[in-house]
Amino acid sequence: MPPQTRTVPSQLLLVEDDLRLARQVGDFLQTAGWQVTHAANAAQAESQLKPRRGDAPDFDALVLDLMLPDGDGLDICRRLRTHSDLPVLMLTARGDPFDRVVGLEIGADDYLTKPFEPRELLARLRAITRRRAGSLSPRDPQAEQILRFGRLEIDPAARQARVDGEERPMTAYQFDLLQVLARHPGRVLTREFLLGAVKGESLEAFDRSIDVHISRIRAAIEDDPRHPRRILTLRGAGYVFTKSQDGL
Repeated sequence: MPPQTRTVPSQLLLVEDDLRLARQVGDFLQTAGWQVTHAANAAQAESQLKPRRGDAPDFDALVLDLMLPDGDGLDICRRLRTHSDLPVLMLTARGDPFDRVVGLEIGADDYLTKPFEPRELLARLRAITRRRAGSLSPRDPQAEQILRFGRLEIDPAARQARVDGEERPMTAYQFDLLQVLARHPGRVLTREFLLGAVKGESLEAFDRSIDVHISRIRAAIEDDPRHPRRILTLRGAGYVFTKSQDGL
């Protein structure tokens, strides 16, 4: 018999101080093909995420609880973004939208409010890791061509946005959102369309996280984010990526 091909499991760091929940989620994700490493507090999480040589775990995603006994998940995410684009899914027991907005602004890719269904967690993990791999776009020459709009370049192959040749950092989610906008220049795209195009799943019609990501994209690519010229808002309708930018 020919040898069977074995799929390498995706590596996940789960940062959760509730040991019962961590065990439940970890067991579920392992049956779905993930290799789960658990950190019960901020110190353990920082140790696992610290850049090292050689034996450092190469994680494919991070599930990060915001409320930890010895620290704040927001601080962990903020420090992580200084050296890594690792996909981050936040877990929060706090229902205040402000907490979710802050998390998205500092670089988290998605969030879930406790309590949650493990199947929804799995679906969201798959979505953010697909975005990191760039597998949402078809791998054909046209899809890989650099998109140019005046001084702005969007490079799908390198997964970079550049202004005047300088890379403008953003999360994997935000880059894919920018690509969707740029591939429909001049068209009004609703929030629901953008959420469906990037996440690939049906979401709540009133999910406003898209507005936070748009603001972060503007901060990266606009000369004056308070007076944007590349991504415009049509109040009550959606967003428009302008065809003509920088007078070109």
